[in-house]
Amino acid sequence: MLILGIETSCDETSAAILKGKKILSNIIFSQIEKHKIFGGVVPEIAAREHLNQIPFVVDECIKDANIKLNQIDGIAVTYGPGLAGSLIVGLSYGKAMAFALKKKFIGINHLEAHLLSPFIEYDDFDFPFIGLVVSGGHTNVYIAEEFGKYKIIGSTRDDAAGEAFDKIAKLLGLSYPGGPSISKAAKEGNPKKIVFPQAQMKDKSFDFSFSGIKTSVLYFLKENEDKIKSGEITIQDIAAAFQKAAIRSIVNKIKRIYKKYKIKNIAITGGVAANGYLKEEISLFAKEKKLNVFIPSTILCTDNGAMVAYVGYLYMKQNKFSQWNLDIVPELKL
Repeated sequence: MLILGIETSCDETSAAILKGKKILSNIIFSQIEKHKIFGGVVPEIAAREHLNQIPFVVDECIKDANIKLNQIDGIAVTYGPGLAGSLIVGLSYGKAMAFALKKKFIGINHLEAHLLSPFIEYDDFDFPFIGLVVSGGHTNVYIAEEFGKYKIIGSTRDDAAGEAFDKIAKLLGLSYPGGPSISKAAKEGNPKKIVFPQAQMKDKSFDFSFSGIKTSVLYFLKENEDKIKSGEITIQDIAAAFQKAAIRSIVNKIKRIYKKYKIKNIAITGGVAANGYLKEEISLFAKEKKLNVFIPSTILCTDNGAMVAYVGYLYMKQNKFSQWNLDIVPELKL
């Protein structure tokens, strides 16, 4: 079964062809350079770029897979959550293709695509599992019991983790996107010089909060201008301390979740899953408790068409398709 997956939920235009779970092509056009000057994604610019790039990305995807357009069995398209304008471009294009080719189409939840992306690369990955989706727009934890049966047990109450990294990078004068730039700076810094707080929920829930640490960094910069100017404290030190606090708050939450649910399989997906420090910390915990941790390769951590196509394949196997009147849902939950 050949599935075309289209992903345009934020600032990556992506299309992929999967044969079952085998990736034949996975083309990703990133808009980072377009948004870098603003320090974040500008929705109107993102939608316009998707409109400009999607025909070329899909064409390249078909060529790279070495197939003909009419060989596709179905088209899977992200319909939420995400930026409204961006979602409209992808869903409209996918619907038009499906209608013209007389193929079935499936609307895909972006969060479900991230959550299940480890299945593409890991043959030993299986349900049930604790799934952390951590990206620029989401920091959610799920208990995934089986395909289509997910229970959310924690989410962010303010900024998502990736969003917090972007904002702190801007405060520190580092480049966008914040995740890679802070990670790079942190390698040259001393995380022990500064201790930033980790949010603890009064209701002892599994929710996340990154607004407190963001405010702490802001006040620290204002109160220590002289030490920063003299070089006693460097931007790299601050980046390292922030990364340590942010990542450990995530890992500590996973530790608590494991203690309650005792599920041995843990999946970490989304853009922040590519963070090296997060991988180190979660690997140490997994080794201690003899757990199985599954983190996709970097290209599958970012927004990509392959993860969309894979979930589309699963739905097609069950003969579940979407209606032509399916609309975008920017605030879609899972």
